[in-house]
Amino acid sequence: METVLYAAELVQEGGTYKLVVQDVVRDTVQVTPVPKSAVDKLPAFLSVLSSKLSSAPARGRW
Repeated sequence: METVLYAAELVQEGGTYKLVVQDVVRDTVQVTPVPKSAVDKLPAFLSVLSSKLSSAPARGRW
């Protein structure tokens, strides 16, 4: 059985970006502004993270 612990969204509003992270267990939300340069690098960051995690022993679904 899967349990969602966190949910995240990257939101664009006008010309700005913000990362909205919900802690589902504690029922809290944090919002952080994100520069466009970081948004542009997100696919590369996720790719590196995925490759590093795939070399580790599997611990669940990704």
